[in-house]
Amino acid sequence: MDNNQSLIRLYATSFKENWLHSALTDYKGISYTYGDVACHIAKLHTLFELAGIKPGDHVALCGRNCSHWGISFLATLTYGIVAVPILHDFKADNVHNIVTESDSRLLFVGDSNRKELDYDKMPNLEGVIRMEDFSLNMSRSTQLTESFGKYLDAFNKKYPQGYTSADIKYYTDKPEEVAIINYTSGTSGFSKGVLIPYRALYNNMMFAKKVLSMKSGMNVLSILPMAHMYGMAFEFLYELTQGVQVFFLTRTPSPRIIFDAFSKIGPTIVIAVPLIIEKIIRKSVMPKLQKPLMRFATKIPGVNNIIYRKIRNRLLKAFGGNVTEVIIGGAAFSPDIDALLHRMKFPYTVGYGATECAPIISYSDWQEAKVGSCGKAAYGMEVKINSLDPENVPGEILVLGPNVMLGYYKNDEAKEQALDKDGWYHTGDNGIIDSEGFIFIKGRCKNMLLSANGQNVYPEEIEAVINKMQYVTESLVKQEGEKFIALVFPDEEALKADNVSDIPAKMEELRKSVNKLIPSYEHISEIRVMNEEFEKTPKKSIKRYLYE
Repeated sequence: MDNNQSLIRLYATSFKENWLHSALTDYKGISYTYGDVACHIAKLHTLFELAGIKPGDHVALCGRNCSHWGISFLATLTYGIVAVPILHDFKADNVHNIVTESDSRLLFVGDSNRKELDYDKMPNLEGVIRMEDFSLNMSRSTQLTESFGKYLDAFNKKYPQGYTSADIKYYTDKPEEVAIINYTSGTSGFSKGVLIPYRALYNNMMFAKKVLSMKSGMNVLSILPMAHMYGMAFEFLYELTQGVQVFFLTRTPSPRIIFDAFSKIGPTIVIAVPLIIEKIIRKSVMPKLQKPLMRFATKIPGVNNIIYRKIRNRLLKAFGGNVTEVIIGGAAFSPDIDALLHRMKFPYTVGYGATECAPIISYSDWQEAKVGSCGKAAYGMEVKINSLDPENVPGEILVLGPNVMLGYYKNDEAKEQALDKDGWYHTGDNGIIDSEGFIFIKGRCKNMLLSANGQNVYPEEIEAVINKMQYVTESLVKQEGEKFIALVFPDEEALKADNVSDIPAKMEELRKSVNKLIPSYEHISEIRVMNEEFEKTPKKSIKRYLYE
């Protein structure tokens, strides 16, 4: 990346050019223009200065998605502070640990999290700021306490005629400086603080500008957690560089709430994790297509196109009617849903990323995307497969480019495992890459199982077959000795609707059906019924380590 490029300058420019346009809106709540956001940022900068907070210091943020989360984050970023976003659904002990491990001086916290926290367990924290109104909730610093009593007066004295776009003056960032420390539980069970430099964020913004046609006046609905890089980058950071209005749900994003918001907001781009899309398709589309008459009709050339077009149009209308593309990422996408959406020419694509790449690794526009693939290497990035035959034999996916992290905070051992001497990031994912550069993920390296005859088995591929079966909500395949065991959380509504009382017998039928569809060396020996759904990471991936 050119050293003259600046991530922060993108925001200074956007605020000036879109001063009167709507920027951040809490759905059915308060709204701020770009000028409002800039003014709030300037007030917080005045507070930081008086409190002795300096560029390079660490400040944590923990709360639900909302406009004030966005303002708090942008204020830290544009001051040169290292932001430490913490997922709001982390347990209190996780928050205590991350705040302490990250050496954060301040914590911006929302009310939904604040009540659960024990400040005594964060002994090095100097103060806590309530996100809802930017008031001081706790202080261990006399300087911080005094700053809260005078920073608004200081701001008004500094700008007696009011704060204008001409007054914007932000920190000058350098490409290799740390912008964010992003902690994620991952599926290993151990959080690591990913050191994300400004260059990685900047290159992600340049990638988004090339592939997403967004401009001032368009809308986006923020569904994914802002503290996670996927949602932060493509539902918030990029939009604010383009003058787009971002709406926050500010509540748990159930399908009903999401689609009510879609109908009123009419977003241009939808960013989603597979779980949301799969729920919609399995509940609203699949049952209709599985009816005998519909099955017959979809096999008739010409008629099937009409049916798929009607379903496609209904789906687009459900997404608000303005959507040009639905981008899916963050976890593995069900192959059968992937194939169905492709067949009906629905404008969706599946991307691939990692927190360590802030987050984008690969992407392809929906019109060129291939079923089962997660696209080609993104702008500025290189991808290779650690295999002697990368088109046919899966190997670990390795990534190189400006999006790659600097390492992990205070964890050189983990950095050495993830980054080799040439700067390639070892993703821990297995995959292949075809002659056109399309990447196909085959599973996690650490999840790979070994069959009795020495065959590599990827549990995700078996789970994809199981999850297509009637009466299955989700599954996990693990190995016990030489046997493969499937843990299944059943679809209780479907079982009840069909008056199925003998669930073990039904699962045994399912096991036999699955084994007919997979190679013999992958056969399932037993299905165990789970009484509750699997525990998941923030990306909605199953925490495998809890069940293995």
